Amino acid sequence: MANECASQRTHADDAPDTRALVKANARYRHIIGNTPAIIYSSVPSGDFQLTFVSENASRVLGYEPWEMLDDPNFWFNHIHPDDTAAIFSSLAMLFVEDQKIYEYRFRTHDGSYLWMHDTLRLIRDAEGTPLEVIGLMTDITGRKQMEDTLQRQAEEQSALIEQLKMAQAQLMQSEKLASIGQLAAGVAHEINNPIGFVNANLNTLGNYVATLLEGIKLYQCVTNGSLPSSVAQSEMQAFEERADLQFLSEDVTELLAESNEGLQRVKNIVQSLKDFSRTGESNWQMADLHRGLDSTLNIANNELKYKVTIIKQYGELPMIKCLASELNQVFMNLLVNAAQAIQERGSVTIRTERCGQRVAVSISDTGHGIAPEHINRIFEPFFTTKPVGSGTGLGLSLSYGIIKKHGGDIHVSSEMGKGTTFRIELPIDPASAQPPSTASDEPGDAS
Repeated sequence: MANECASQRTHADDAPDTRALVKANARYRHIIGNTPAIIYSSVPSGDFQLTFVSENASRVLGYEPWEMLDDPNFWFNHIHPDDTAAIFSSLAMLFVEDQKIYEYRFRTHDGSYLWMHDTLRLIRDAEGTPLEVIGLMTDITGRKQMEDTLQRQAEEQSALIEQLKMAQAQLMQSEKLASIGQLAAGVAHEINNPIGFVNANLNTLGNYVATLLEGIKLYQCVTNGSLPSSVAQSEMQAFEERADLQFLSEDVTELLAESNEGLQRVKNIVQSLKDFSRTGESNWQMADLHRGLDSTLNIANNELKYKVTIIKQYGELPMIKCLASELNQVFMNLLVNAAQAIQERGSVTIRTERCGQRVAVSISDTGHGIAPEHINRIFEPFFTTKPVGSGTGLGLSLSYGIIKKHGGDIHVSSEMGKGTTFRIELPIDPASAQPPSTASDEPGDAS
């Protein structure tokens, strides 16, 4: 009887513990089954056959947990073929590192693939023997799609940037050609003038040569005795009076010197055009800014010489690393603008100096100046105060971009009725230079 009572007490005591355990187990299964991640376990060998799969697998993948447990190769058989090699080749490291993280595509019940982030953790016993593998699979398809979208957008942006760079390069080339086109008549005039008088000189020299050949022929007749001495003397005297050999010898010397000077002028203009455009040079090179300024002045000479006096105040400048043709374009824009700002007669002063690891070029004119309401807009693309058809409004905007590309600054100061000064500061070596000051980082900032 006593034993029976004791047995009844034991069963009575065990009932609450069992109920609590069942309740706790149900709560844990509910929590696990409603987490975003699929929790699973597998054997730590072979094909890693699944031994447990949380119930949310049916919601995420469309498979019932028992389907996944019954197939010993379920996990490997449902990984995208393109992703299996990377997993197989490194899965053995799980037993060295105790944890591996993979991202792969997993085939769902409807045949589509979801991107999964899978964290595998190796569980060992007290002696270090592998017991099981615990996995945590999270659906990251949305993130992958966003990454793909961002990647495509990045590629599209890169392509757009390249197109913009090409468009900017074409715009710069168009502006350069427009500048040369604007000055083409002047350049042609500068070349035609010396060519014209060289051509005239050659005609005169041709006549002189014909006269001298006549004299040589007459001299040969005298020396070989084909003419009587009295006739020869008379012919020689008549020739000397007709040819005016004294004047001829002096004029030939002058004509040759003048022709050489004219041809040198043409050569200088052609060289200036080559220096200005620097065709074929697209790489950064060491260049002499004074040479660039002089070549630009030669090209713009016809635009300047009738109303502008050029004052050069060149300092000692080192060679600088730059894109010389682009800087020449800046100089051209500023010099032509300076000339156009002068109504009748005035001067343009070009001053250069070294400022530590930077060089400065200032171009000042005595023109009409820039109105205060315009000075903050002069570097804006397509902004111009010139009449329609007289300017593109791109010259200063492109100049600003070129100077910034060189790591430099461009400042402008102006006073109505007195003139304008543009000051360009450039690093000697843009690669090793400190970042330029932010004082004029925005177009139109005046100093």
